[in-house]
Amino acid sequence: MDAIKDTTKLDTTNFRQAEIAYKQALDKKPDNLQWNFNLADAIYKQMKFEESAEKFGQLSDQFENPEEKARALHNKGNSLLFNQKLEESIEAYKEALRLNPDDIETKYNLAYAQSLKQQQQQQQQQQQQQQQNQDQNQDQNQNQNQDQNQDQDQDQDKDQQNKDQQQNKQEQDQQKEQQQQNKISKENAEQLLEALQNDERKIQEKVKKAQAAKAKKVTIEKDW
Repeated sequence: MDAIKDTTKLDTTNFRQAEIAYKQALDKKPDNLQWNFNLADAIYKQMKFEESAEKFGQLSDQFENPEEKARALHNKGNSLLFNQKLEESIEAYKEALRLNPDDIETKYNLAYAQSLKQQQQQQQQQQQQQQQNQDQNQDQNQNQNQDQNQDQDQDQDKDQQNKDQQQNKQEQDQQKEQQQQNKISKENAEQLLEALQNDERKIQEKVKKAQAAKAKKVTIEKDW
């Protein structure tokens, strides 16, 4: 990070001019590895890290001297590191150290990149844990809502059962009342029938008496 800060303090206008000058020179001598290295360095110091990483990677394949190859890989690792490509930067540093195991700066940068990767992994684990906790909370809330809905459904079922029982009771009471009314009506009908029969007997008795009186009168008149 200090290197980044130092880079931002540089006069990038001069490095832009240097980039243009090296490109013009390379048009005449494209195979000049030193000029290519300086061009990649000028691009790097303008913080165009993706382009500089590609340039240093190409140079690492072209250099034959192990130290020069290691220097190109070191700068490739720096470009990848500043571009937040931790895995690739770590591999570049490791490859540089295979060629130059005593390079302290590369060892330090490798350790720094590995620590950043570890922090990144820890953050990812924390985020995953938080996401899992959120998912669990959502599942718990859903289960609670389901339980509440089930309780509500059960309460509704109980209310409906109570209503059905009350309705059945009312219907049974109505049936009993209707039966009682029918029973009373039957008794009334029997009483009315008995009264009619009594009236009919009385009328028949009157008719018999009238007929007897008439017969007696006729007999008397006949005798006279």
